[in-house]
Amino acid sequence: MAVTSEATTVWNGPLFTGSGTVSLDTSKTAQLGVDWKARSEGSSTTTTPEELLGAAHASCFSMAFANALADAGFEPESIQTTAAVTFQPGTGITGSHLLVSATVPGIGTDDFERIADEAKAGCPVSQALSGIPITIEASLA
Repeated sequence: MAVTSEATTVWNGPLFTGSGTVSLDTSKTAQLGVDWKARSEGSSTTTTPEELLGAAHASCFSMAFANALADAGFEPESIQTTAAVTFQPGTGITGSHLLVSATVPGIGTDDFERIADEAKAGCPVSQALSGIPITIEASLA
């Protein structure tokens, strides 16, 4: 069964001086402000499309990694993933870097890194982002 999730953005004004709000329609869990200044210069108080994309990538990878570990006979206790998505004004999104730390009893470093690489490639969000470089730095906690 396919699941469709929705989010809506309402934007007011021109790009450089306008602003908008992003609403997570399906879950109704957040309404977030967005604007060009935050996107092009960074902000600790206003979100960006890249931060939202990073949230999607981090959560998708964590689920794909948990599943890949289980398929290989390892049960993770915890997986922490940060996705750092880079935006270059005038160029666009230039990459996503996954920083992963996990507690997985009984796994060796080689298996851990191999399974992490496989999960990176198999993650549906990674596949959707196939037009940009995706790197990973994975370590056992």
